[in-house]
Amino acid sequence: MTDEDKKSERDLADRKFYPADQEAAFEAKAPSTPQTRHPAYKLAFADTDFLLRDELRPVRFQLELLKPEMLLDEAGVGSTLVMYGSARIPPPEAVDTALDGAKDLPDDERRVVENLAKKAKYYAEAYKLAKMVSEKSIIEGGKRQFVICSGGGPSIMEAANKGASDAGAESVGLNIVLPHEQAPNPYVTPYLSFQFHYFALRKMHFLLRAKAVAVFPGGFGTFDEFFELLTLIQTGKMKPMPILLFGKDFWNRVIDFEALADEGTINHKDLELFRWCETAEEAWEKIAGFYGLEGRKPQAES
Repeated sequence: MTDEDKKSERDLADRKFYPADQEAAFEAKAPSTPQTRHPAYKLAFADTDFLLRDELRPVRFQLELLKPEMLLDEAGVGSTLVMYGSARIPPPEAVDTALDGAKDLPDDERRVVENLAKKAKYYAEAYKLAKMVSEKSIIEGGKRQFVICSGGGPSIMEAANKGASDAGAESVGLNIVLPHEQAPNPYVTPYLSFQFHYFALRKMHFLLRAKAVAVFPGGFGTFDEFFELLTLIQTGKMKPMPILLFGKDFWNRVIDFEALADEGTINHKDLELFRWCETAEEAWEKIAGFYGLEGRKPQAES
């Protein structure tokens, strides 16, 4: 026994059980026998094959809930500004190239490229909003508030993380494992870049710390996230927060909100759950008004 071990034994603050990582190290030193080589002998928490069994799904749910929660708490992230939107809208600087490449496409395919190119302004507004909010460096209760959080992917998500990065701030990316190859955009802060197996847990983490949500034009994923948020607030499962909906022309073309209310399947008052926005400045004005942040001076981070 080393002197360090003897000192540890007498330390009143020291735990008497070995931590899991040390126990795993002890196991690695075990002699090689038919028994120790068999998968049954592996420590349960170090046995990947065991953890991936169907019966262990509840445990995987818990792990996927705990890991980001613990790391975000350790990182001092108090609240987030979540930004939803398409993974297909090009940045403004890529519009000309996209349009040139679409000239010889069939009419329907060319029209799709043109429609996406028209939405490049929302990439710019997402970038501007993320940069603007990140520069404010709002600290409350010793934790960072309105930290930018995106799905970690390309397009609108990339614009959000890039805006924060260019402001010298950290940002969160919540990626999801998909059958096709994909990776976090390069602007997500590496130690705040998380990967999920379960969509449900990913969506939960989007909202656990959210104090405002900006929703840009998007597809099924954006619709899913947006409508789940509306449902949670409409039903009282979540407290109200600013929901900023960018792109009134787009949204009113693809969803007839007024018709839903006229049909009686929602109340007209439910249409007040979100606010229309076209610019980053409008969005921040609504967030600041909701939380009484006008004229508030940034606090120094402790």
